[in-house]
Amino acid sequence: MGQHSYPHRLLSIARLNSASSRSYPFAAGKYEVTFDEWDACVREGGCKQMPDIRGWGRGRRPVITVSWDDAKQYVAWLSRKTGKNYRLLTEAEWEYVARAGTTSAFSSGNSITPQQANYDASVSYAGSPTGTSEGKTVEVGRYTPNAFDLYDVHGNVWEWVEDCWNDGYAGAPTDGSAWTSGNCARRVLRGGSRSDGPRYLRSAFRYGDNTSYRSLSVGLRVARTN
Repeated sequence: MGQHSYPHRLLSIARLNSASSRSYPFAAGKYEVTFDEWDACVREGGCKQMPDIRGWGRGRRPVITVSWDDAKQYVAWLSRKTGKNYRLLTEAEWEYVARAGTTSAFSSGNSITPQQANYDASVSYAGSPTGTSEGKTVEVGRYTPNAFDLYDVHGNVWEWVEDCWNDGYAGAPTDGSAWTSGNCARRVLRGGSRSDGPRYLRSAFRYGDNTSYRSLSVGLRVARTN
């Protein structure tokens, strides 16, 4: 899967409407979870993993070297702390908010440039210009957000989502919920990272790894249901 850039399946995500506004029954983090946010979880005993920074810095850089299991600790802690239901995005929700209404390869169009995301800029996609790669993560919010005002949905770090790994979409939920069957020892990652070529940053691209997998290129984004 992930060989094509267009949406692979249709799904229905309910909308709540009022006379003055429209809202979805979930919210997605505007930024990837940062070291500042993760370190608060560690200080309060909610998270056990103290991530490797490789000298890149902490602060508002996205947290890295966190596994899916670690990510679940973080959202459980955040839920307890705030009294709200924080969780990981489902795979369907992730693609919905990453695309932000588009059907192109990226939320910005059918190509992407080094001025739009942090990735391996030595590689071109669909005729896009090449450039100098950062070679490390950068602070969240550095690049222009997508149409839903979300930052770094392409590149910087891979983002864990809730779903179990399945090779394709046959039998997947169509209501936006997480796929909780399949190979649940592996979970889905989305968005690509600072070390990947642009094809891996496409809205349609999906990857899976073990729930204990940690990498300098892997972080998370949270969702909230209430």
